[in-house]
This record gives sequence, C-alpha cells and structure tokens, in this order.
Amino acid sequence: MTFEELKEMDQTYVMQTYNRFPVDIDHGKNATLYSLSGKEYIDFTSGIGVCSLGCADPRWVQAITDQAGKLGHISNLYYTQPGPKLAKALCQRTGMACAFFGNSGAEANEAMIKLARKYSFDKYGKGRSTIITLNHSFHGRTITTLTATGQPAYHNYFFPLNEAFRYADPTWESILEQTGDDVCGIMMELIQGEGGVNPLDKELVQKVAQLCQEKDWLLLIDEVQTGVGRTGSLFAFQQYGIQPDVSTFAKGIAGGLPMGGILANETCAKVLTAGTHGSTFGANPIAAAAACTILDILDDQMMEEVKAKGQYLRGGILALNSPCLGNVVGMGLMLGVDVKGERTNKELASLLAENGLLVLTAGPRLRLLPPLTITKEEMDKGLAILKQTLA
Repeated sequence: MTFEELKEMDQTYVMQTYNRFPVDIDHGKNATLYSLSGKEYIDFTSGIGVCSLGCADPRWVQAITDQAGKLGHISNLYYTQPGPKLAKALCQRTGMACAFFGNSGAEANEAMIKLARKYSFDKYGKGRSTIITLNHSFHGRTITTLTATGQPAYHNYFFPLNEAFRYADPTWESILEQTGDDVCGIMMELIQGEGGVNPLDKELVQKVAQLCQEKDWLLLIDEVQTGVGRTGSLFAFQQYGIQPDVSTFAKGIAGGLPMGGILANETCAKVLTAGTHGSTFGANPIAAAAACTILDILDDQMMEEVKAKGQYLRGGILALNSPCLGNVVGMGLMLGVDVKGERTNKELASLLAENGLLVLTAGPRLRLLPPLTITKEEMDKGLAILKQTLA
C-alpha cells in the first residue's frame, strides 16, 4: 500500500476528527520510526506521551505476548493476577491506598469527579458538589471532563454543559474567589499539557493542598499526561511535596495499550462501592501485564535518567540560540518551547515533520514528549533536524 492509498482510505471511511500531518508510520524501534516508503523520523511525541518505552521494546512485547497466550479478557466479575499486581506496585511507590482501572484519561478523570462528589454526598448530603478547575486546563473530551476543562474553545457546539464546575486562574487570589460552601474539591494538572505546558507554582499547589485539608475538600490531581515517569518521578506530585486525595493516570501507564485509572488515599479508598462505578475493560489482563512491565523498568535509576535526558534536550535547544525559539519550560521529558518570529508553532511542527522530526504543539508552544527510553543519539539526530529546519 502506498501513502496516497492509505490517505484516501482514511478520508473515505474514517471520521475526519483529526488534522493529521501528511505522515504515515509503519514501524519503528525506540524513538526512531519509519514510514511505508522507508522514510526515517525521530519521534519527540511518543504517541502524545503514551509510548513510555518507545516503539517495539522487546520487554513490553514479551509481556503482552505471554499474557495474550494465557488470557486476553474475562471481566471484573472474576479475579485475575495482573490488575492487583499493578495496583500493589502503584500504591507502594506512591503512598496511596488503592487503585481503580479504566481505559483512558477521560474515563479516569470521570471516575475522580464521581468519587469527589460521592465523598461529599456521603458525608454532607446534597448541595456540596462543585469542583474548581483552572483556566487553560484540559481534562478530557467526555461531556463532564470537557466541562471540567478550563478552555471555552473546547466547550463550543456541546451545550448544555454539565453543572457544578467553576474556573480560576492559577493564582491564589483567583482560586479563593471561586471557593464557597458548595465546593467538594479542587482539580489541577501540575503541568498543564494541552494548555501550553504550563508548570504550576509549587508554593501555590501546596497552599491549595492545605486549603483542601482545612475545608475537607478533596485535592484532585490530574496526572494523565504528567504521570508514569514523564517528569522524572513516577508522579509529578512527588516533586511538589503534596499527597493528593485522588490522582489520575493514563497515557504512559501501559506503554501503548489503552489504560487509565485513579489512585485514592486512605480517606477515599472505600468511597466507590460495588455498583457505584465500573468499567468493562478496566484492568484488562493484557494491558495490566504491560503496565506491570512499565513500572518494573521505570525504577529510581530510570527516573534520574529521565531528568538528565530532559536537561540534555533543554540545553541542546537553548544552545541553538535561534531567533525562532525562546524559553524552554517543563520537567523531565515534558518540555514546552516558546516559538517566536513569523512562523506559528503549528507551521514549524509541519516543517519539522517534513524534515523527519515529529513534535507536538500546545497553546502557543512546541510540546516535546519523547519516549522515556530515547537515546542520546536519537536526541542528537532530532536536535540536528531542528537546527537544519530553523536555518
């Protein structure tokens, strides 16, 4: 099949909900990908933060193959081994008490919202269900998580939206303005991904955590994009000096298979009871087996390597000293690069793809989310393409 045949098939039979780059990917190894025609690309996207171990990691492939040969799916009416093993590993490494597994980031955030409202309802009754979120946030594309998203552009066409969300700027004063007796929780991304790779101020996050504790509101941390080693710790909240009541995860947890979920502390561990929440494919044995392998690989040494790689990539970009690029923000291998000059970030991303480097955009910035296993050689190749393109 040629690229043109593939493109025609896609445009004929697939809903056109994505502005795709004129690029096809057929196969790859780690952070190096190849098209049908054999063109090479360096991947600074990892499937939007999903492919933690890059492409075709043999350890990940083996875990999936072994589990697929035993049991692909059964249902949550019965016990299987991979899910509880994964839950234990996540809890032991985060200090949380228990986990719930679903299929995606949006589903994870839906579960967190439901838990927060039920916690408040069980304890205080009706009338205490509002959740404060932040402007420029992104929490998903279901109606509820879309409503939680603090970007009006995403709300258009889908009215009426759900009730009981209020939005604040990421400042202490703005958050206080949105508080009230109807609040049950505050929901935040510690680094706003889709909103532009905007890291929140550590002192602000700690003040919000203290406020939630004083008011008996739940501190809800969306780590769909920042979790699973992306920022140089298993979860970003571990670098912010806080312990959430509930945290979500998805994207990188199963390294390329659909999986998401929530972690809850002791206070919230028993809020969701039999019949109040569920997921047909949640804790799917194949996805859970893949995720167990991901966690085995992302040990403390690997987390230090992620931090070092992030510093190397940041330094390489700044060393270009290009008038087209500005500051580099972010943590670990979640980086945002300011774009200056006549080219927009989307135009620059298109030019880079033409030249063999895949990057993302977020807000006005370029967004870089390479595989956590990216090598120095692959980073250098990507930086060389960036330099060539900017020239």
